Amino acid sequence: MTVFNTTLDTNSDTFATNRADMLALVKKLRQLEQRSAAKSEQRRERFEQRGQLTPRERLSRLIDPGMPYVSLYNLASYLVDDKDPHTSVPGANMITGIGFVSGVRCLVFVDDSGISAGAATGKSVEKALGCLKIALKHKLPFIHLVESAGANLMEYTVEMWANGGGMFNGLAKLSAAGIPTITVLHGPSTAGGAYQPGLSDYVIGVRKNGMAALAGAALVRSATGEIASDEDLGGAQMHSKITGLVEYLAENDGHGIDIARDVLGRLAWNNNCSYSGLGDFYGPVYEENELAGLIPVDYRQSYEARELVARLVDGSDFSDFKPSYGASILCCQASVHGHACGIIGNNGPIDPNGATKAAQFMQLCDSANLPLIFLHNATGYMVGTDYEQAGMIKHGAKMIQAVSNVQVPKIAFYVGASFGAANYGMCGYAYDPDFLFSWPNAKTGVMGGEQAALTMEFVMKNAAKRRGQELDEGQLAAQRLKIQRHFDDQCDAFYTSGHMLDHGVIDPRDTRKIIGFTLDTCREAEKRTLHANSFGVARM
Repeated sequence: MTVFNTTLDTNSDTFATNRADMLALVKKLRQLEQRSAAKSEQRRERFEQRGQLTPRERLSRLIDPGMPYVSLYNLASYLVDDKDPHTSVPGANMITGIGFVSGVRCLVFVDDSGISAGAATGKSVEKALGCLKIALKHKLPFIHLVESAGANLMEYTVEMWANGGGMFNGLAKLSAAGIPTITVLHGPSTAGGAYQPGLSDYVIGVRKNGMAALAGAALVRSATGEIASDEDLGGAQMHSKITGLVEYLAENDGHGIDIARDVLGRLAWNNNCSYSGLGDFYGPVYEENELAGLIPVDYRQSYEARELVARLVDGSDFSDFKPSYGASILCCQASVHGHACGIIGNNGPIDPNGATKAAQFMQLCDSANLPLIFLHNATGYMVGTDYEQAGMIKHGAKMIQAVSNVQVPKIAFYVGASFGAANYGMCGYAYDPDFLFSWPNAKTGVMGGEQAALTMEFVMKNAAKRRGQELDEGQLAAQRLKIQRHFDDQCDAFYTSGHMLDHGVIDPRDTRKIIGFTLDTCREAEKRTLHANSFGVARM
């Protein structure tokens, strides 16, 4: 065992500045998360009048206390529908994550009916589809706590309707794969939303409040002239006695959640999985808390990627693969929470040798069935005559070929810059990572704002020169600032996560825990046997 020798000075001014800057961004993250919770909490009185739990109380009662839980898409919809950073509410009116229910690792999906009655936002469907994809890939039972006004017709788009059908498709695929789908009907679920319980394997309906119907009383009257009550059209009690849509009738929210926990517990789900954890492991020699001061918020300031790895891996012990070749990329083998894995990090832009090394390393890890962890901090592949003639295109293509085709789990973190094709070679959003999280300082996009502005200025000057024109320096400066802001605003982690280009923004100090949790999730899926059927469980 060879422990990495750190040179990080935690008493330096640089460390203190980095830490203060990073913690300010973490504070912003927590404030945004709290913004959603606070807005939902404003409806507490209404929930209490109906004898209901709030959405976050439902989640708390559902998941096993003291067990790990990882939130997914925590900033979804931020700066999408409402583009004002002071008022935009993240979450897309849904609370989603992976946690444990009756000892079973599950995908948990809670409608946040405290915000706009749980009505869908522009990103709600995309968030739901992302969660269903994760549940299917990682063989996670899907538990949905339903109470939603459905689509907001004032913000309806045909794209939302067309893509919304994918939610029903996803539930059907889960059932056919042999993955349980469980719905607790806490409140209304109308129109397309009625198919959420309709496509679930098990439905628990809450008496008086739970309701599922293709059309509520108001729409039925306007469409047909019939006067009917919501209870007769789709009440939980009616469905439990007449249609059979509801298997279990609950007296209240808490009772409904208890039934869901009991249903899942009786499936003996973990009997079909040969993986039960890896046992004991060493923590890092260096404190994870130091991650807050290690990496500068400004991606133009460098740091040593090995210092980051040393605070993530077991025992701060790792093997450095070809350390003197392609030094712009760090490739190493280590263990995290007992899981042997390969880790790829960046020490600047990727050069041809670094791309070649990374491609070989990924293939070796794939051959050995070692999961890959990607720690992004690269402003792109190197450019210029020397690099072009050294084969940057073909060597970069090797790296992209490798990351596209490896079969092992891929878990990625944007920890600094991730620009241009370097994002692709490092398993960015388009490369189907099993999990992808961002640090709050991360910047992602085709290039940085300053670089984009200077590039466009150079193009404009050359075009003007060909036409024999002179450009006004004041206009050039204004244009430069406009372009830089346009690029910088879009590459910000809060913006990109709001547009769902990752699975969420995290506190850097939680990175090791999340690596361990996601590796456990991937390994459990690998070791689980499913009992699939042709069409899913049909409701009778």
